[in-house]
Amino acid sequence: MTELKGKFIWYELGTTDTAAAEAFYKKVVGWGAQDSGVKDEAAPDKTYTIWSAGEVPIGGLMALPAEACAAGARPGWIGYIGVKDVDGFAEQVKRAGGAVVFGPADIPTVGRFAIVTDPQGARFTLFKGLSDQEMPTLPPGTPGTTGWHELVTSNWQGAFDFYSGLFGWVKGEGMDMGAMGTYQIFHIGDMPAGGMMTMADRPPSWGFYVNTDAIDAAAARVRDGGGQVVNGPMEVPGGSWIINCIDPQGAAFALVAPKR
Repeated sequence: MTELKGKFIWYELGTTDTAAAEAFYKKVVGWGAQDSGVKDEAAPDKTYTIWSAGEVPIGGLMALPAEACAAGARPGWIGYIGVKDVDGFAEQVKRAGGAVVFGPADIPTVGRFAIVTDPQGARFTLFKGLSDQEMPTLPPGTPGTTGWHELVTSNWQGAFDFYSGLFGWVKGEGMDMGAMGTYQIFHIGDMPAGGMMTMADRPPSWGFYVNTDAIDAAAARVRDGGGQVVNGPMEVPGGSWIINCIDPQGAAFALVAPKR
């Protein structure tokens, strides 16, 4: 992994049953999965699995620590955002009203990271790889890659100001959702990368939409694998189709496809 300034570069699932989660996502999304070989000296029996789309690594899978579960942690996904200086950006997060949850700390032979929250409480990870060589990438829309990043928050305007100030993200189109308010698209660089919306009845969090070929077939795979489709299929502006889902261990995720 390497830093790509202000961009989402990695997606990590922490869960209570890694074997079951691996089987589920391999079936639903088509990811490959391989032991990273990176070991934690404090917990040598634990493994870190690398998700891949084709031959390209795109994320990771790990067991939630027992102490985290005891403290109320639940299975879920977190996004890594590349930065030039993890420690410096962690300090910027705090100055901008966010918080540092863990770190900064080193991942031996891999890089440095810190788990942080924005001012509304949504978590993400700051990351800087040891190498400055860029990761291989796949064309937009490739099945198994992440096609959209969605922030549900208590105040999208405040959240946008935070991320814009930290990473230089810029506003795209603001879509009127009627009683639900504005769905604000944001760009990372010159490309639309996701959206933000205010939903006071949900804890602030990031959600990730994984590309797949066709949404009805994907929904069937979710259900066959023991997951739930909690919203959709729904057509969104631009003609894509989405579903929002819960995996068998309780982690929320979403899928997006160019056709029904």
